[in-house]
Amino acid sequence: MLAACLATSAAQGRDYAVGQIWSYRTRPGEEASRILIDKIEDHAKLGHIFHISIADVKIQNGLAPGGYSYSLPHLPVSQRTMDTSVVALVGQGGPNPAFEEGYAQWKPAFDAGKAGIWTITLSGIVGVVEKGLNQ
Repeated sequence: MLAACLATSAAQGRDYAVGQIWSYRTRPGEEASRILIDKIEDHAKLGHIFHISIADVKIQNGLAPGGYSYSLPHLPVSQRTMDTSVVALVGQGGPNPAFEEGYAQWKPAFDAGKAGIWTITLSGIVGVVEKGLNQ
């Protein structure tokens, strides 16, 4: 698997790159939420895999202080997820250091065929994560 710094979506005319901050179609009440692209990998069968962090969400989580989590530090997502979810490039930043821990857990599991990538919308992912945390 080769690491890529730039990925292009011909369908959407977007160039994605590590460090970009994007707005996306959020859940109601989370309009200020943004994603950060922490890493982009190329996969022979899956195409581009985007490793992103999501900030400024409000996820009900009984284990978190105050009952809510406000970020998701690592989510591996598909090109389609990006193309159907992002709205506008809003800035540039450095990789989120918290992403490394999640990536370090995901990568060996993915290579062993025991983990995958998200292929639904970003707002859908936030909802699924919230539901999973509260079951």
